[in-house]
Amino acid sequence: MVQARSAPTGALGGSPLSERARAVLYAVVTEFIQTGEPVGSRTLSTHYGLDLSAASIRNVLKDLEEEGYLLMPHTSAGRVPTRPAFQLFIDALMQVRKLPLEQVAQIQDLFSRELAPSQLLQESGRLLSELSGLPAVVLRARSETRSVAKLRFIATRPAELLSVIVLDDGSVENRFIQLDEPIDSGQLERVHNLLDEVTAGRTLSEVRRYLEQLRARQQDELGGLVGLGDFLLGSAIQRVTGQREVIVEGRTTLLAHGHDPERVKNLLLALEDRNQLVDLLDRTLSSTRVQVFLGQDPGAVESGDSPLSLVAAPYGPGGGEAVGALGTVGPTRMDYPGLVPLVETMAQALSRSLRQTLPPEEEGGPGPGAPAGIDRRGGGD
Repeated sequence: MVQARSAPTGALGGSPLSERARAVLYAVVTEFIQTGEPVGSRTLSTHYGLDLSAASIRNVLKDLEEEGYLLMPHTSAGRVPTRPAFQLFIDALMQVRKLPLEQVAQIQDLFSRELAPSQLLQESGRLLSELSGLPAVVLRARSETRSVAKLRFIATRPAELLSVIVLDDGSVENRFIQLDEPIDSGQLERVHNLLDEVTAGRTLSEVRRYLEQLRARQQDELGGLVGLGDFLLGSAIQRVTGQREVIVEGRTTLLAHGHDPERVKNLLLALEDRNQLVDLLDRTLSSTRVQVFLGQDPGAVESGDSPLSLVAAPYGPGGGEAVGALGTVGPTRMDYPGLVPLVETMAQALSRSLRQTLPPEEEGGPGPGAPAGIDRRGGGD
């Protein structure tokens, strides 16, 4: 799961780190993730079997501080890792753990239940938050990629219709459509009959493509009816295409991940910025791997950067197309070696569940959610 990388250089572009510097840095980050407290040389020599004297460890810690990997918050305290230290830890040092069997069993139990798609996403987020002890975020599929259950056009005024799109997860999309001239009820009924025939099991995008192809083949009265149906459908989906919805579960778990009230407040505020969450999760859709985005350091003043870090993976029914993403968010100090396999397993399970809802001829290849390594990116990449 962890890809080989070239020898890491210093945070400011210096010479490659030595093996003992990497070992010490690994120990510092690991200890800091576990305790959240500054790490001193005595702790490292006692608990991490570095085979170095305390004086040697102190020298390495000093070198890493000069390279920009560590900070000493107080003169008498130990050191804490910086954002570049976490980035290097994720890129080249961490050892991803195997998911505990009890967590695997809980995930299997969830996906063995018969749940509506919208409820399954909600429950996936809830379980991911419960297992990780962090807020979970789930980016729902775009409306045009979800199957249509029902599509109706209701006359509200002589030259106005209300489109009602009921999707397979039970959600409803409405839009008013202005017409150049009224449509009589007979025409509208024929459009409904046509759409009933072509929408079953298809997404909005697929229905639109099918109607365009059918219209090209029909030059008679049916062609005119298909053209009218295509126009109404195109008008109906103008607003819903491109919309994204993100589900957030377990917000209050952030309260257990910080002793600084102001820091926790900033994390909670960032969690309410749905546009930023959607933007981050959207960036996972082009990959088939777990991705890690690091938030800004506490106290950083760069505008536009979120303090939240994200571990996320795409999900989809296969065929190489991701329809959404899920993951965990929190402070930079998170248990990445445990979160990566957890998020990966959840994405795989959700993808398998979606594949099982497809007819056999529509099932694709491994696609999103397949085990294919980790893509680690900083928050600003």
